[in-house]
Amino acid sequence: MKARMQNPAVIIPEAMKAAGELVKAIQRGGVAPSTLELVHLRASQINGCSVCVEGSTRGARKAGVSEEQLLTTAAWRDAPFFSDAERAALALSEAATRISDTADPVPDEIWDEAARHFDERELSAIVLMVGLTNLFNRINVTTRQVAGRQPWERD
Repeated sequence: MKARMQNPAVIIPEAMKAAGELVKAIQRGGVAPSTLELVHLRASQINGCSVCVEGSTRGARKAGVSEEQLLTTAAWRDAPFFSDAERAALALSEAATRISDTADPVPDEIWDEAARHFDERELSAIVLMVGLTNLFNRINVTTRQVAGRQPWERD
């Protein structure tokens, strides 16, 4: 496999710097790192972004996501391995990623369930994570980036 071009965020390093700052802000939003990684993983699965699925899986392991959760994230509704808060975050991630699939892309029941588990700052972190994930999914898929270690990653 070969990418169509180098990642645009590498070509325009100011973009990568801005994205890195946004990630840091999201991480300070009060949501457990494991939940943020699950949100990132689920959106990336939906969008078919192999770069983010692979990278998020590595990140999720480091954040303490269990192997059972990693193996069943795509089918989280039918798996017993997720807390109610994680389920609410995953539902919100799915709805906010699939915004063109229905007339009411983020129904009140999904939002209200998430709001039962997360305060406004935490909801903000989740929404920003979903948005940033979707941005990077679209960049990676469009330019056919190849999964594996990326130039900006550190061990």
